[in-house]
Amino acid sequence: MNPSYKIGWLLFRGLFRFYFRWRVCNPERVPESGPVILACNHASFLDPPLVGAGLKRPIHYLARASLFRFPVMAALLRSWQVVPVDRDGGTGRGLRAILDRLERGGAIILFPEGTRTLDGGLQPARSGIGLAVIRSSAPVVPVRVFGTFDAYGKRRSWPRPRPLTVKYGRPLDFAALRAGAKTCSKQGVKQIYQEVADEIMAAIARLEPVED
Repeated sequence: MNPSYKIGWLLFRGLFRFYFRWRVCNPERVPESGPVILACNHASFLDPPLVGAGLKRPIHYLARASLFRFPVMAALLRSWQVVPVDRDGGTGRGLRAILDRLERGGAIILFPEGTRTLDGGLQPARSGIGLAVIRSSAPVVPVRVFGTFDAYGKRRSWPRPRPLTVKYGRPLDFAALRAGAKTCSKQGVKQIYQEVADEIMAAIARLEPVED
């Protein structure tokens, strides 16, 4: 971790520990080095830092490219390993940026649902993450966050002190689907993208909350 990232990481860990009384479950399931895609459900703006703060390796986050228009903000975001992407983040420059970080051995967090939930429940997966997975060779670790919707859901203006949990699942292997995508028709490849996305979302759904 560079100094800027380390400072932010420590600040968020303190915030999650003392304000939200967090729990971190099974972080050892995330490879300590090498490329990895962290695929998480999305309920709140708290989700990205929560997932990153639970790990001892730096990860790359995504942010809208428009935020990089301001020099000071751009410098801070880059120092925090943030990747500028277009609004969709799944095609064009966004996809190239994601694959570039993975090729360099980085960890990156993606949200299969594409947007934050409105009711706290899991949403259907979009095919965009399947595209990123098939184009890369990185393992995929399903991640599920609990409590972030209640603490800071889409309609809340300020985060409330609610208990949060981040739980990391076992890595998923998509070698067979990656091989199949090489010989499929264009329509068949699109179906594989969605199949990958659905499988990831199912793995996230299987991660159960931790009982007291």
